[in-house]
Amino acid sequence: MKITRRLFTMTSAAVALSISLGAAPALAQNAPIRVAMGDIASVESLGLLVAIERTKERGVPMELTFFNSEDVATQAVVGGQADIGVGAPYAFIQNSNAPIRMFYRMTTLLFFPVVNSEVYSSWADLDGEEVTVHSRGSGTEALMRLMEQNEGITFSNLSYVPGAEVRAGALLQGTINATIVDAASMRLLEDQAPGKFMQLPVEGVNATDEALYANTSFLESRTEDLAVFVEELIGTWEDINENPSLVAEWRTQYDLLPDLPAEAAGDIEQFYTEAAEGGVLPLGGGTPEDVLDDLAFLSAAGQVEAPGENVDASMYWDFSALDAARQ
Repeated sequence: MKITRRLFTMTSAAVALSISLGAAPALAQNAPIRVAMGDIASVESLGLLVAIERTKERGVPMELTFFNSEDVATQAVVGGQADIGVGAPYAFIQNSNAPIRMFYRMTTLLFFPVVNSEVYSSWADLDGEEVTVHSRGSGTEALMRLMEQNEGITFSNLSYVPGAEVRAGALLQGTINATIVDAASMRLLEDQAPGKFMQLPVEGVNATDEALYANTSFLESRTEDLAVFVEELIGTWEDINENPSLVAEWRTQYDLLPDLPAEAAGDIEQFYTEAAEGGVLPLGGGTPEDVLDDLAFLSAAGQVEAPGENVDASMYWDFSALDAARQ
């Protein structure tokens, strides 16, 4: 399924992985910037898709490829099959010293741990039980690992199912009983099965959910094009926070997600209104202080080593594109 019939290139993970791991990154100034997303297309992708379209209107070619997991997308960026990835690969960078750095903070973590109330009613009930999250290394996994620590429980297993709406569907079908979803999927659960699912409490969490990251060679070689992209990201995020209803208009204008079900399409304005009100779409693109907050959150969740007093944000982030875009 293509995102749009005219603007985006989409391939399966199998096709993408057939490319040689030695493929060179798109360093030529006229080469398309290749963005890899380890998720399915959904309403929450629209902000990024709009920023990509705006960037293309300014003469910077871009392509978007979907992979079947964030892990595979990360490997594509590391291996030169893609230039930009979507995620927050702090643990991957720390463990592998891979030459990738984050450069734009897209969303902050605002998810809802939810259980089938006919089976569970508290965090304690999940001790020794299986919980489903988005993907390995994702913010959903970090949050669930943190709640294990905070609640003194241990899950029997974490299973990985990309897409909040997919996990919500699995809840409704009864194939899973405990997971974590976004605001739109939480509303879907409440609408489809009132009273059947309950949200478990989460307090004091402030961390990046998704950022954009890239090969350091790409960051150094495509500075002008990347600055244009970041300018459009900043502008798109500002516009959405000011008027969330614009997203639905942009979807029509750019023919984005043409196969989106009518019910999901009707949910766009509400989703982005709640995202703006909840601070899910932060303005500015990220700061070194955000990096410290992320590392503190991820270390509490056991995904990275605890940051020292003199931690260097440049180990994980490159702010040069943001600095250039802000000038």
